[in-house]
Amino acid sequence: MNILIVDDNLTNLAVLKALTSRVEGTTAHVFNQPAEALAWCQANAPDLVLLDYMMPDIDGFEFLRRFRVLPGKDEVPVIMVTADHEMDVRYRALELGANDFLTKPVDKTEFLARMRNLLALRQSRKQLADRAAWLAEEVRKATADIVERERGAIFLLSKVAEYRDPETGAHILRMAGYSRLIAERMGVSAEQAALLFDAAPMHDIGKVGIPDHILLKPGRLDAEEMAVMKQHARIGWEILASAPFENDLFKAAAEIALSHHEKYDGSGYPRGLAGEAIPLFGRIVAVADVFDALTSARPYKPAWELDRARAFIEDNSGLHFDPACVQAFLNHWDEVLEIRVRYEDEVLSV
Repeated sequence: MNILIVDDNLTNLAVLKALTSRVEGTTAHVFNQPAEALAWCQANAPDLVLLDYMMPDIDGFEFLRRFRVLPGKDEVPVIMVTADHEMDVRYRALELGANDFLTKPVDKTEFLARMRNLLALRQSRKQLADRAAWLAEEVRKATADIVERERGAIFLLSKVAEYRDPETGAHILRMAGYSRLIAERMGVSAEQAALLFDAAPMHDIGKVGIPDHILLKPGRLDAEEMAVMKQHARIGWEILASAPFENDLFKAAAEIALSHHEKYDGSGYPRGLAGEAIPLFGRIVAVADVFDALTSARPYKPAWELDRARAFIEDNSGLHFDPACVQAFLNHWDEVLEIRVRYEDEVLSV
């Protein structure tokens, strides 16, 4: 353990260093200039400080005050060594963070006992801190494992809908990637953007409740069939909101499932919400989902050209889509294209 000794008297330094050497497992670092000792402390971590009180320029009080504000030095034990017997000196030192006192001339037996006691306390605190850090790391690992399992469950749930829908796994990943991009460029926190990326793939899980003759119909749906198709938004919400435990991920996914077909002008479904009454995640996913649906081939339609799809999104800003979401999407077109290339259908169709 590192012992810092600060005293302007070279004889005192030699004596204290010699006494310190009797404690096994310690290394003494001696300074007769307090400013140099403080500079050393900025890059090193002492486990105990032996500090003289009467020093020119920077006395023991001032050294202690400056030492305690250094990062990580608030709990390092400090023994102040002084020839002054006045109680007000000790009171002041205690206020500044001194842990113990020794009076000159230093008694060898008392010195070693106090030093060993404070080093043992320091060692215990370090072990406790190490234990806390280890526990925090274990919690982080366990949490990461849970998150990965949740992501796996989400993708499996999304694949359930996919098997009954002509959309591909690549569509799920592309629209999730577009959604995160929009969120990040709108200033949403990294944590919330990541949550959106994980939750967005379940936006159409409610399609498991739509009959095949409607879901897989190659042509345009009639009014009655469209009314049935629209039920998938509420079905998806009911599935995801029925999770028997509190979970931000499924809560966000349920919100997206219910709201991603709402339109900014209030003409969407299932609740006819308008403007910012539509949850933000739903407004974001609406842009991402429609764009990728337009630019993807389906049994009932060819893929649109990118410029045509971009123009559609722009033309429907303020009508179907939140203008802020549209701008965040179109203003970062290069990143949109990168996501599109990264998750090509040919790569993920196996």
